[in-house]
Amino acid sequence: MKYIVMLGDGMADEPLEALGGKTPLEYAETKTMDALAKKSEIGMAHTVPEGMSPGSDTANLSVLGYNPRLYYTGRSPLEALSIGVDMKETDIALRCNIVTLSEEEGIPYEERTIIDHSSDEISTEDAAVLLEAVRKELETETYKFYLGTSYRHLLIWDRGQVVELAQPHDHLGKVIKDFLPKDEILREMMKKSYDILENHPVNVERRKKGLKPANSCWFWGAGTRPSLTSFEEKTHMKGAMISAVDLLKGIAVGAGMKNIQVEGANGGLHTNYEGKAQAAVDTLLKDGSDFVYIHLEAPDEMGHQGSVERKVQAIENMDTRLIKPLVEAMDASGEDYRLLVLPDHPTPICIRTHSSNPVPFMLYDSRKDLKKSWNYNEKEAAESGNIVIEEGYKLIDRLLGE
Repeated sequence: MKYIVMLGDGMADEPLEALGGKTPLEYAETKTMDALAKKSEIGMAHTVPEGMSPGSDTANLSVLGYNPRLYYTGRSPLEALSIGVDMKETDIALRCNIVTLSEEEGIPYEERTIIDHSSDEISTEDAAVLLEAVRKELETETYKFYLGTSYRHLLIWDRGQVVELAQPHDHLGKVIKDFLPKDEILREMMKKSYDILENHPVNVERRKKGLKPANSCWFWGAGTRPSLTSFEEKTHMKGAMISAVDLLKGIAVGAGMKNIQVEGANGGLHTNYEGKAQAAVDTLLKDGSDFVYIHLEAPDEMGHQGSVERKVQAIENMDTRLIKPLVEAMDASGEDYRLLVLPDHPTPICIRTHSSNPVPFMLYDSRKDLKKSWNYNEKEAAESGNIVIEEGYKLIDRLLGE
């Protein structure tokens, strides 16, 4: 028996007038998921514990079977594991986004508006040049920068403090003065980063190409060194992770799972869906993995962008270009398998950030046909009257339990 989690980050949403009162998942053409749903159990799961922030960090820990109340020490330390930073007990890790701020002439930094938390999903190549420029000017023995992926990077603060910091994707379109760090040094570093990056040659070229400039660092997600129990010790299974996102790669490192790199997987809408499907099949059928966790970032990114059309497209791509070839290959192999499909959290278009509402899940077993009439979406999962998992970290027990 093989076990698969297919995680559509931020895929769940709210009914939208633009889609005739349907959610993007409900509206999207998802023939593969809907066909599987008719053979599967569906239900709702609370992946974010009450009182905790609805981040991809807490939610994905839950889905992987780790109680966030016990294991969560902050988002950035998990990303530090992925990058290969060996944090000391006294280190504080902070996410360092390279963001797009408005560029009105003659106004203070604090009066600028945050336009895009991802700088048009900047390439890692462009981001590396920009982060190096920042590093040369701002890095000290106390504050050190590390390159991540796309717009997602890292700052390690030696003997720092876990300070409250605003998530940039929560405040898109707003003036930043009320969301800047209260810590004076962090705030000044962000301000100086704008001066360094505003007219950098990379940004001059980006404007010429019609791309948003990546013109400021933004610090958030502070935390201490994490300590996760080995996934293999917990489950007696060899696990693998397929994700383009440092957060998920870091969770895998902490859990002792194998990280699988897929060429062209970039965390955006135009990622290598087929490559992820093939990598999952290969690790299960050729490399001896018992469990694989496939993470797709695209629906979440489109939710943050507020793009209804692109979020629907991301979900349809996941269905036709990832789940369909994955299921076809597993069926052809003759290997029994169980497949859990779900989001980690909703990223509703109407608010362009995460919510802590429960998410719909579908659990398919290749040995069974439950002969149901339902499709896979928020409405039908909620109305199924089937299952509600109040503590999301226990959902994996349902996947692995048979």
